[in-house]
Amino acid sequence: MANVVFQFENGEKVTVSTMAGENLLETARKSNVVIDAPCSGNGSCGKCRVKLLGGELDSKKTRHINEEEWAEGWRLACCSTVAGDVQVMVPDIASAYRSRMKVADLSSPQEIKIFDDCMEHLAEADLTLGNNIRIIDLKMDVPTLDDTMPDNERLTRALQAVTGIEKIELPFSTLMELPDVLRASDFEVQCVIAQNKEHVFVYDVFEKSANVVAAGLAIDIGTTTVSAVMVDMLTGRILAKASSGNGQIRYGADVINRIIESQKPGGHKKLQDAIIDETLNPMIQQMSRAAGLSSRQIYRLSVGGNSTMNHLLVGINADPLRMEPYIPAFYKTNSIYASDIRLNVHPDAHVIIAPNIGSYVGGDITAGALVSMLWNQPHFSLFIDLGTNGELVFGNSDFMMSCACSAGPAFEGGDISCGMRATDGAIEACKIDKETMEPCFDIIGDPGQKPIGLCGSGIIDVIAELFRCGIISPKGKFIREGKRVKHDHYGMGSYVLAFEEEAAGSKDVEITEVDIDNFIRAKGAIFSAIRTMLKSLDFDISMIEEVYVAGGIGSGINMQNAVNIGMFPDIPIEYYHYIGNSSLCGAYAMLLSTKAEKKVYELAQNMTYLELSTEPGYMDEFVACCFLPHTDSSLFPTVMSQV
Repeated sequence: MANVVFQFENGEKVTVSTMAGENLLETARKSNVVIDAPCSGNGSCGKCRVKLLGGELDSKKTRHINEEEWAEGWRLACCSTVAGDVQVMVPDIASAYRSRMKVADLSSPQEIKIFDDCMEHLAEADLTLGNNIRIIDLKMDVPTLDDTMPDNERLTRALQAVTGIEKIELPFSTLMELPDVLRASDFEVQCVIAQNKEHVFVYDVFEKSANVVAAGLAIDIGTTTVSAVMVDMLTGRILAKASSGNGQIRYGADVINRIIESQKPGGHKKLQDAIIDETLNPMIQQMSRAAGLSSRQIYRLSVGGNSTMNHLLVGINADPLRMEPYIPAFYKTNSIYASDIRLNVHPDAHVIIAPNIGSYVGGDITAGALVSMLWNQPHFSLFIDLGTNGELVFGNSDFMMSCACSAGPAFEGGDISCGMRATDGAIEACKIDKETMEPCFDIIGDPGQKPIGLCGSGIIDVIAELFRCGIISPKGKFIREGKRVKHDHYGMGSYVLAFEEEAAGSKDVEITEVDIDNFIRAKGAIFSAIRTMLKSLDFDISMIEEVYVAGGIGSGINMQNAVNIGMFPDIPIEYYHYIGNSSLCGAYAMLLSTKAEKKVYELAQNMTYLELSTEPGYMDEFVACCFLPHTDSSLFPTVMSQV
């Protein structure tokens, strides 16, 4: 046996015992130590870096770690086995979700505006705010020797009198608290209920003097990133907002790797624990603390996620999703409660999951399609959700078609050597001087924040600028030399945005030819999916009149740069609109508005799903897109005229 000490940059240590010869990444996973491994330990991404501080590791050299870094002790966890007692440092950037889970500052009007705008647009379509959560004041007669009615019946009769509804359901969790609360408040109480025309469900009973808030939680479960808002169910006011990396990331950057991992012994539980216990419950705790509420005061949840994330969330086998004929266990379900999946909220809280459309088009897209409003417009519009899975919806008020493509994690910083989520320290926008090749960039965070890496919007800008300045070829290879351009001993080129002394991390912030190639394939997946879907309808790109771009890849995308690299069609730039995290906005709308919830179910039912894997021309389209901007330059006349 050997002792393995995992040390984090904040000084925290985790010590475990394992057998000599055990893979270091597997040891970390078994010990609940998070090391970023987008390729699921295949040695291809180079992200699972650890630093050997002492002891013995048997490690293979790879192209991802140069000689200087090797001498400093850097190793890939997936390519290392434990040879004896050993201590390694897990970099903060490698386990970013662990240390950078944050509650957003809602003092900024911009943070709130996107949700206000969402509800305003839905209200214009008669999808107004309104749900069945209520807070009701009750005053009951105090029991006497002449009035020996039991507490539960006394409360039930009082509710029947106020609501006019005969059927009152009082769950055991509420009954347990009832005697103490009634007597502490002299039988004057506040009840949190769910009320419809025929039924009242009693969630909680509070003393009359209590400051009662009936809270709800809207959640976007992305393959890479999870975001959530806590809201007041009666007013729609946002009480707290949080984001985190998806704890499942260590089991693979994409849904296929995670499905495969879930099929191993104990796999379903591991994947569910990673999203419930390691991601959502800590986020709920943080938001509850920020809002000054007990997490038990969360009475309803709404979730937007792709089909695989939905299956893994509830612990249902997702393996049929990846195999022909690609059949999910469910499209729609309304029978899940918080206690079923161990969420630390009110045990009887109803969990609304936005309905899936197909194996790779899930509830995040139905929720996003709702807030894009393309279903309420006569002209043809395109909705694009950028993430690990790129999903598209095309149509208008008469019809809608959807499809999905595997873009990989590049849009959210995965498979990129200095990639990261759109959080503090991320370069989110960039310009490069064509003559000097010097960069100028914007960094997320407070003034004076030094760069740590690149988020999705920053990567788009950098690649577009490198191409515009003639620093890289259409194939993504470096063709100019300068102090910002360097080559390793393998001959692989890279562009340095910030040298080590200018950065917040322990190395240069750069983008390499491998990074560029990964991103070209990601953008190629998006554009080829657009082309294939339009061709299946006998439509042309020129028929698109509006494009709605969603995805939490930065505070905003430079649409022109996205067109310049061949990710989006070359149509007038004023057609493009960035709408942020549409999945979260849609979940927020479903949570607060019963009408919006019903509309999402209607959209899912009426939307046609195109399975790209069955389209014979899709792969040819994809290969043609793996070029800047495209192998067919006639598709990008505006771009080519500026090169």
